[in-house]
Amino acid sequence: MKVEQISEHIWSLKSWLLIPVRVWVVTADDGVTLVDAGLPFMTTGILRFIDSLNAGPLQRILLTHGHSDHVGAIRGILDRYAVPVYAHRIEIPYMEGALPYPRRKKPARSVAKGLAAPLAESPDGQLEPIAGLKPYLTPGHSPGHVVYYHEQDRVLLAGDLFTSKNGQLRRPMPMFTADMAEAVKSSAIVQELMPRRLEVCHSGPVFAAGEQVAEYMRMYG
Repeated sequence: MKVEQISEHIWSLKSWLLIPVRVWVVTADDGVTLVDAGLPFMTTGILRFIDSLNAGPLQRILLTHGHSDHVGAIRGILDRYAVPVYAHRIEIPYMEGALPYPRRKKPARSVAKGLAAPLAESPDGQLEPIAGLKPYLTPGHSPGHVVYYHEQDRVLLAGDLFTSKNGQLRRPMPMFTADMAEAVKSSAIVQELMPRRLEVCHSGPVFAAGEQVAEYMRMYG
């Protein structure tokens, strides 16, 4: 597992299974937050890194979405740390196997029923900040896909909202994307936030991504 500190409060942990698979460790005053949980074989590396960081205990796991390559280490991590797991309320029925993901014939359970709790929402439906991160609903790759913006570090943890190539934004993988048109529409959040650095799960980082979004939407919209 390759570890890289990408900002004051955020580390990227990367492994490979044909393609890169990243998760992110975020520190705050109360301890550590894990964003996404990768694949099962990443469990030991994630736990060892959190222990080595000496930044306090793991407090929570935040999911961008419920696909199997983003939740695989959860069970092993929960055996060590009994922490809450959060996802968007729209995503939970799909990841629990109550509904089939769009473009899939059958439901596929990636987490046990009741394991994930919904991210907190304000009365007007906005997702509440958590551990220094502001979640935004960005559907398309999956119905309840969420990105997390670290406002202080100006880093956007974008899950599978995009892939990238040579520092340029590219579409998420079509084979695994429920609604590509909706995913491209959701990319407008980057223009709103203008992050200094954008991280995606299966490709490298993108800098000044907000300057690319208009062209990205023209190319793929």
